[in-house]
Amino acid sequence: MTRYYDFVLGLIPAVMFGLTAILFLAGIQLTMAVPVGAGAAVLVIGHALFVNVPGRAEPTADQRSAVQPSNAD
Repeated sequence: MTRYYDFVLGLIPAVMFGLTAILFLAGIQLTMAVPVGAGAAVLVIGHALFVNVPGRAEPTADQRSAVQPSNAD
């Protein structure tokens, strides 16, 4: 089961190398294409960290049953 952050982890190098290659093949110098690709990858990371904040997920039924408080009365 893939989640949002699994896609983000795959998207970071894809954006970095893909955009750099596209810009380089379009005629932009490599010394300019690499920072632009890295900047786009930073935007993906920033979105994952600050826009779609990794929050505390609700526990599933299995997790709730595994962590039952013991009542020691």
